[in-house]
Amino acid sequence: MTQKTLIITGGAGFIGSALIRRLITQSNYQIINVDKLTYAGNLESLKSIESHPNYIFVQADICDAGKMAEVFSFYQPSAVMHLAAESHVDRSIDGPADFVQTNLVGTYTILEAARAYWNKLPSERADNFRFHHISTDEVFGSLGEHGLFEETTPYQPNSPYSATKAGSDHLVRAWQHTYGLPVLMSNCSNNYGPFQFPEKLIPLMINNAVSGKALPIYGRGDNIRDWLYVEDHVEALQLVLEKGTVGESYNIGGFNEHTNIDVVETLCGILDELIPDSDFVPHKKLIEFVTDRPGHDQRYAIDATKIQQELGWRPRETFATGLQKTVQWYLENHEWSQHVMDGSYQQNRLGLGEK
Repeated sequence: MTQKTLIITGGAGFIGSALIRRLITQSNYQIINVDKLTYAGNLESLKSIESHPNYIFVQADICDAGKMAEVFSFYQPSAVMHLAAESHVDRSIDGPADFVQTNLVGTYTILEAARAYWNKLPSERADNFRFHHISTDEVFGSLGEHGLFEETTPYQPNSPYSATKAGSDHLVRAWQHTYGLPVLMSNCSNNYGPFQFPEKLIPLMINNAVSGKALPIYGRGDNIRDWLYVEDHVEALQLVLEKGTVGESYNIGGFNEHTNIDVVETLCGILDELIPDSDFVPHKKLIEFVTDRPGHDQRYAIDATKIQQELGWRPRETFATGLQKTVQWYLENHEWSQHVMDGSYQQNRLGLGEK
């Protein structure tokens, strides 16, 4: 089987590193990980594969047009999986400029680098080239009590983060429609699992609970999210890359809708079982309701029927099994979290919109 070279942007991030750990075990892929290593990029998540002969790390900013052209020219990829993005809603409220720069300017820059490279490829390689853009369900806005996000749902982003991701989706679609660049797109629901940056809900709650710190729940905790185990997500991403139809978009969801308060209470119950001798049992007593974030979307839920029917994907983990695995991993890998938290992230509250 001919080896394929993939450029994966943002490969030191949560989803990107999970994707690399999956693909590197398959001998037909050479992986070029392009990552700027901002606060959420962590090469420690790739320690298990860093010496693999099919893995190469390039520290670079996707906004650097010259560097992106150089990477394409030197490594001659057969596909790009574009995950590099600023991705935290609270941070986007406090500092939207970084989100505009990375998510919009960065996506434009790498699209142009890919287009220039693709235009020079021999016809057969050009026909087989793919640019897979990985995005979020937050571009669709907020749902009411009923209904699901479909691939045809109109965009209505409500935060600086989701607005910049919506813009990047539109850029990718335009480069396919205008220039013929062979693109694939996917929009996922809330990911969770091992190696997630500890400012996100689930790892934040695990780390706080273990230390006996407050478990801050925004508003009334009734906001609903559809939860997707990260290893299920990256399996879907590989399927989209290998079998997806050019120009099509695929929604990837976990079929797991839960309120934030239910997620945290369930997590507390798992911790009570796994560390019954903790001074903080029952961990539920650590829950504390705090001021909600501005414009907090009420409910997200994805209809993943299309990827199910066309590509045969279904999540392997239920929320119960995935959350159990996740809590266990954080308990067994406290050192990983500690290394992250010893750096620039100090668990301070973000996203209040204060100047």
